[in-house]
Amino acid sequence: MSLGRVLVIDDEAEIRLAVKAVLKKEGYDVIEAEDGEKGVAKAKAGDNPLMLNAIICDLQMPKMGGMDAIPSLRKQFPSCPVIVLSGTATVDKANILFKQGVIEVLTKPIDNKALIAAVKKAVGQSGHKDQFST
Repeated sequence: MSLGRVLVIDDEAEIRLAVKAVLKKEGYDVIEAEDGEKGVAKAKAGDNPLMLNAIICDLQMPKMGGMDAIPSLRKQFPSCPVIVLSGTATVDKANILFKQGVIEVLTKPIDNKALIAAVKKAVGQSGHKDQFST
C-alpha cells in the first residue's frame, strides 16, 4: 500500500532521484517529469488523469517553468496541494505562489526532514485521502 502519489517536476535528474528515493523510502509512489510541460502532460494522461496527492515543482526549467506549470496543474487538480522546491524562490515569488495555492516553498539543497513534513502535510490536505495499492 502506498501513502499517496506524488508528481515530482524538476529539470535536474539528481534532484528528482533524491526526492524519489526519500519519498519511496517513506512509502509514497513517485512519478517524475523533467520540465513543466512534461509534468502537465503526464498529469493529464489522456482520458485517464493520474490520481495525485501532491505535486512538487521546481521554478526554473526549460520549456515550461514552474510559474507557468503550477497554474495549469492547479486548474486540472484544484484539490491537489503543490509544493515548490527551488533554488531561486524569492519572497515576491513565494507570495505569488501562495496565492496560487502552493502550500510550501522549500529551497535547494533538499532538507529531507522538511521535504517529508511538507509531503505529509500536502497528502493530509489532498482531496484523495484514500490509500491505494501500487
